[in-house]
Amino acid sequence: MAAPRKYSAELQQRATRMALDARKDPESARGAIKRVADQLGVHPEALRNWVRQAEIDGGVRPGTTTEDAQRLAELEREVRELRRANEILKTSAASSAAAELDCKIK
Repeated sequence: MAAPRKYSAELQQRATRMALDARKDPESARGAIKRVADQLGVHPEALRNWVRQAEIDGGVRPGTTTEDAQRLAELEREVRELRRANEILKTSAASSAAAELDCKIK
């Protein structure tokens, strides 16, 4: 289960947008994330991560997009379920084969 969110999605989007806008202006680019974080009461590292992810999602920076990360997690979950089902089927087939052999021996 995921940890509860400390900041709302709206605050996250607003802070990210403000930081990205502040970084576009060369005069206010330096320290923009810290300044915006302080204004909105957000931890600077949280905002820095949000900005980094927004840049990745926007294609400005290389990395795994949010959509790709969600799809990857989905596929990993599906693989775990399939492996579990496969183990159950193997166990069932082995016990059926053992029971059949046991009947033939008697």
